[in-house]
Amino acid sequence: MSTTQSEAGTITTSAISGMTRTRTIVFAIAGGLAVGNLYWAQPLIETIAGELDVSSANAASLVTITQIGYALGIFLIVPLGDVLNRKRLIPIILSVSALALLGAAAAPNFSLLLAALGGVGLTTVSAQILTPLASELADPGQRGKVLGMIVSGTLLGALLARTLSGAVAQFISWRAVYVLAAILAIVLVFVLSALIPKLPEREPIRYTRLLGSVFTTVARHRAAAPTIFLGAAGFAVFSLFWTSLTYLLTAAPFSFSVGQIGLFGLAGVAGALGARRVGTFHDRGWSVPATGIAFGVLLLSFAASWLFRTSTIALLVVVVVLDLASQSNLVLNQTRLLSLPGQDRSRLNTAIVVSNFLAGAIGSAIAGPVWAAGGWTAITITAVAIIVAALIVWVCTRRGALTDQN
Repeated sequence: MSTTQSEAGTITTSAISGMTRTRTIVFAIAGGLAVGNLYWAQPLIETIAGELDVSSANAASLVTITQIGYALGIFLIVPLGDVLNRKRLIPIILSVSALALLGAAAAPNFSLLLAALGGVGLTTVSAQILTPLASELADPGQRGKVLGMIVSGTLLGALLARTLSGAVAQFISWRAVYVLAAILAIVLVFVLSALIPKLPEREPIRYTRLLGSVFTTVARHRAAAPTIFLGAAGFAVFSLFWTSLTYLLTAAPFSFSVGQIGLFGLAGVAGALGARRVGTFHDRGWSVPATGIAFGVLLLSFAASWLFRTSTIALLVVVVVLDLASQSNLVLNQTRLLSLPGQDRSRLNTAIVVSNFLAGAIGSAIAGPVWAAGGWTAITITAVAIIVAALIVWVCTRRGALTDQN
């Protein structure tokens, strides 16, 4: 089998079969199932609170601790993908995640459940190691298409996890949700062990130095900082929209129930599915202009959500279009970042995912105070301000830093 060289002089996909269609689909499924672990508990809060005899407010901390664990896992574990053998690393992480999920299923009290879900969050990071691995394995001309499918799979996992969790809990029990997730993780251990190719050894780096190099890696690539900022801005308005949409739909004239509001989440699936093909814009050299268009569509979506804020049909259309623009922005920025040369893709992915996570947390956190200050009008003004800031950065860097591959 012949060996070719990548942009950074490393062994490329032609030597190790690349990202076949089967490998791409399995990576997408694995990413969706891993990220789904973060959201199983959301529809189960009241059920768990009743069984374990805690308040709903305390039970809600299960979601928070899982998210905190995930953020720590992204920073502490994902960079290891640049130095350790991922054919072994990813199955090990999935195995530990399966144990944490079984611990959650068997937890006899709230404290142990809280600890188990913290462990679930910490170890549910395999998707963020698979994504840069896919970028490395993919042919440069197909990288956007491959990453678009994998990122979309991850997003679908996040969107559908709540629905699946609620259904399993209703017909069996909330503990069965975590048993099922553990079984799926174990299946993936064997599937990915067979599917991930044998990869060249990487030069070892001391762990503390590896973590510190996340920041120096971003500084070394001129395109990294503006790309990360654009990704974070897009994720902030995405989280702001979805958090504040609940306030809008529970108020007059809608006064929708929680179940009715949940149906709007299913509309978002259409946007995630539509974003699957967005990566091909990167493959054709249109990543930067397409990013600007995505932000423009976000701007128009928020304007439409304000103009038609009393229409259910119009808001459903806005949900689909806004989700498509948001996921397109995510795919394009992550693909562009992971296409930069070198062997530090896991660290670059750590930087953009942590930034997105923090920006999303800020977007969700400010939704309540902004809504209280001025309702949907204030939400729209805040989102537009963030989008305009992103467009200013895009305009200032689109012919310089964003196109710099150094």
